[in-house]
Amino acid sequence: MKVKGTAIAALPKFIEHKFGSAGLEQWKNALSTEGQKIYRGAVMLSDWYPIKESYLEPTALMCEQFYRGDTAGARELGRFAADFTLKGVYKAFVKMHSVKAFCNRTVDILHAYYDPCQAKVVLVEDNRATLQLTLFPVPSEYAELRIAGWTERAFEIHGRKNIRVEITRSLVRGDDCTEFSGTWE
Repeated sequence: MKVKGTAIAALPKFIEHKFGSAGLEQWKNALSTEGQKIYRGAVMLSDWYPIKESYLEPTALMCEQFYRGDTAGARELGRFAADFTLKGVYKAFVKMHSVKAFCNRTVDILHAYYDPCQAKVVLVEDNRATLQLTLFPVPSEYAELRIAGWTERAFEIHGRKNIRVEITRSLVRGDDCTEFSGTWE
């Protein structure tokens, strides 16, 4: 499975923002050899990277080093990544669409960031929506939490208040999909 450079570029920026340049260097030094090759060079936004070495292991390492093993760091990273990727012109684009169109765009982004990946919108109402990730060959709690955090923050950027995205089903737990259920006021 591969991940687009756009999805991994926020990780070192997040670490430096939260933990400073010394924290970033500590994290880079602890990466696997393959991870160091990726993150010591320039991450190319349009390139594809192996998901394990560029996304899953580096996120797990970040949670271990800076969050005492708490996977909540992955969700926080996902929120930061939404701000990182949905800035400028894209932020205005996100705000202009209806909730249904925004949910469909979120699914398009998942398809663009992960290969292979299948996702779909299964529910959109005035104050809630549900997305399902039905194909993600390398199930990971870190990936699910990053996606949940990204989606949550993206809904906030879209203009929703008091948004909460819960993972109600999970490929990691053996369900047939990962389901992200969002509610807001």
